[in-house]
Amino acid sequence: MTNFTTKTAKLNRNLLLMGLLGVTLAAAQAETNKRIITIQGGPRGDLRNGPLTFSGSPVKATVSTLQIQATQAVLAAPAGTPLIEAKGKRTANFTGSVQVTRGRLSAKGTALAYSESTGQGVLSGNASATFQPASKEDGDTVSITAGQMSLDVDNNVSTSTGNVGLSNGTQTGKAAKLIFDEDRELAQLTGSPSLTRAAKGTQKALVMTGQEVRVLTKAKTLYVRGGVKLVQGTLTTTGDAVFYDDKNNVAYVVGNAVSVDSKSKVTVKAPASGYLEQRTDLARVRGLNSVYKIPAEQFKLRGEQ
Repeated sequence: MTNFTTKTAKLNRNLLLMGLLGVTLAAAQAETNKRIITIQGGPRGDLRNGPLTFSGSPVKATVSTLQIQATQAVLAAPAGTPLIEAKGKRTANFTGSVQVTRGRLSAKGTALAYSESTGQGVLSGNASATFQPASKEDGDTVSITAGQMSLDVDNNVSTSTGNVGLSNGTQTGKAAKLIFDEDRELAQLTGSPSLTRAAKGTQKALVMTGQEVRVLTKAKTLYVRGGVKLVQGTLTTTGDAVFYDDKNNVAYVVGNAVSVDSKSKVTVKAPASGYLEQRTDLARVRGLNSVYKIPAEQFKLRGEQ
């Protein structure tokens, strides 16, 4: 009886492992299928081994939710592997007036290199993108420019690098790298990032810098951390982190917060257990003796703990 029970337990364990393996393989297969690219038109080249060249006005292709148009496309397989057997490992290179759309995102450049194995499409050559609000009430169009822009087909995320520029209404940003999550309408800027809120009426322009800037583009709120500096007219405010609400014209600066007015020579320091509140519409700073917790949870990228 004991041997029978032990064998049964082992069998059940093996069946469970096989079931889990089956689920894992199915998920992997689904991900691979999602990355397969389809290019329309009659190609030229070796139909068995490739590469195949597509041309037209324009060439059209689809991969997952991405729609691609270009002057020409070249589909290739790894050396020694027939095209039909290489699905999931092929590359597609698009050139000439490349346009990419996905939902509310539209991007363009002069070249796009796509890999089925990684699910990444890298757009280069004066790469730029616009992200439209869902409605007029949802804010402004977000515009991005960069040296190159990588679009991930597994999720609605793009990564831009090289002299990156961000525009969102009266807000403009600069950085070496920008990650933009289209679902959350969340941008992360790193690499000497800065964000400027343009002057409006009697309100002077506001420039914020730090090690990292995160922007909720629809809500028009910002979270800047790491050696934060806010410069507005003659006011310079520094601290460890800041939460800025553009719609309400207020910034909350925490962690060794100090504000200096170079004109009036007035210095305002946050109490040891407090923070600074800066009204950007009134050019006024005051120290408050209470704890302020920045709502950092709102600014988490997908996958962050």
